[in-house]
Amino acid sequence: MSLIKVENLTFSYPSGYENVFNNVNIQIDSDWKLGFIGRNGKGKTTFFHLLLGKYEYGGKIISNVQFDYFPYHIDNKNQITIDILNQICPIAEEWELIRELSYLDVEADILWKNFSILSNGEQTKVLLAALFLNENHFLLIDEPTNHLDMESRKIVSNYLKKKKGFILVSHDRQFLDECIDHILSLNRTNIEIQKGNYSTWITNFERQQEFEKNQNKHLQQDIKRLNNAVRQSSAWSAKVEKSKIGAADKGYVGHKSAKMMKRAKNIENRQAKAIEQKSKLLNNIETAEPLKISALDYHTDKLADFTNIEIKYEDKVINRPVSFTIKRGDRIAIDGKNGCGKSSLLKILSGEQIAYNGTVNVGSGLKISYLPQDTSYLQGDLSEFIYTNKMDETLFKAVLQKMDFSQTHLKNDIKNLSDGQKKKLLIAKSICEKAHLYVWDEPLNFLDIYSRIQLEQMIEEYAPTMIFVEHDSIFRNKIATDTITLEKKATDD
Repeated sequence: MSLIKVENLTFSYPSGYENVFNNVNIQIDSDWKLGFIGRNGKGKTTFFHLLLGKYEYGGKIISNVQFDYFPYHIDNKNQITIDILNQICPIAEEWELIRELSYLDVEADILWKNFSILSNGEQTKVLLAALFLNENHFLLIDEPTNHLDMESRKIVSNYLKKKKGFILVSHDRQFLDECIDHILSLNRTNIEIQKGNYSTWITNFERQQEFEKNQNKHLQQDIKRLNNAVRQSSAWSAKVEKSKIGAADKGYVGHKSAKMMKRAKNIENRQAKAIEQKSKLLNNIETAEPLKISALDYHTDKLADFTNIEIKYEDKVINRPVSFTIKRGDRIAIDGKNGCGKSSLLKILSGEQIAYNGTVNVGSGLKISYLPQDTSYLQGDLSEFIYTNKMDETLFKAVLQKMDFSQTHLKNDIKNLSDGQKKKLLIAKSICEKAHLYVWDEPLNFLDIYSRIQLEQMIEEYAPTMIFVEHDSIFRNKIATDTITLEKKATDD
């Protein structure tokens, strides 16, 4: 065990208008399983880069452990997997690699496959296994769940539960609950560390916010009352002072006036103290303004149906036949392992040319809003994005601001936004579109916890008809009215 000390850490980007971190002081035990949470674009990945020594900064970072970053960058993916892993952890024996992979439910023969042909989930697992074999290294794990299905998330969380010595950035609440013992929270004005998992942290955080709201309310009342008392005492003092003119006992009147002035001064001091106390409250308050989605009402109960659908990839069928109907008011979750065709099923609805067997019938005049999984193509300025997608600029920017976009973010080139902020652009676009059916492909990838809750509340309130792919179990359990499971086609089918 060793300590990682961060002392008076201050950092801003050369082009930034304000500090990302300002005099941060924290201390991390290298044996902790630390979850790292915070709003999109507030500095989680930047903090990792500072620990890795990628940027110059003010203050000190003191540590005698070596930091490794996940996802690990691989220059050439066209290599045999074991060769790549030997570069990452040269001291590991082959049997150790096989053991770690078995913990992650990965067959050993994957080691002799070309790394580039592995699925995203398989790449995630083998890289994690290799990194944890580096002794005395501290892992900085950045969003490992984004390409994992629900089953794989459970496997990886069980794996991390048995490990120690890492900071994990994840917005999947269930995932965090299952594998961490401390929370590092990047708040609006500071960074805090707390023992426990996500559920422990959010309970304490909500209690603190409720306490501060009540304190703020009482202090506002006190300040108002003291304000009135100051004015009243000052008026009395002035009145008494005025009565000295022509008074027989000017000494008595002067003493009475001074007493009134002293009382007014005491009240002013109490008022200043109350204002100071109030200024310390609600600095880290997290408020998410309610979002609204204006879904259109379709003229019949049935919007679309799928009959014996088999998705084809390179002329090969990848799933067993599936049939289902989308009806008005449905919120259908599409489930299944990675590579079984979930995204392709949604793309068929959105009008993309996807090869498949079976029949898809879409209702006449059905308006669909499609939210893709990929954000990498986004670039340019916001005005161009708004013009290209024929959106109401005022409405779109209002939705973004409700999703915690600052004026600075609105002026940035889209390509410079964080992955979470790019995803928010696509979500805001879909929310602004009036549609009969909302087709969302992994909408929560990279999205912060507060925004996830915000979306859940919107969907629960306005109940739009939806079909979606999402591996966040809490979101699915709250939102889905039905689940359709796609099964991979076995090689001997």
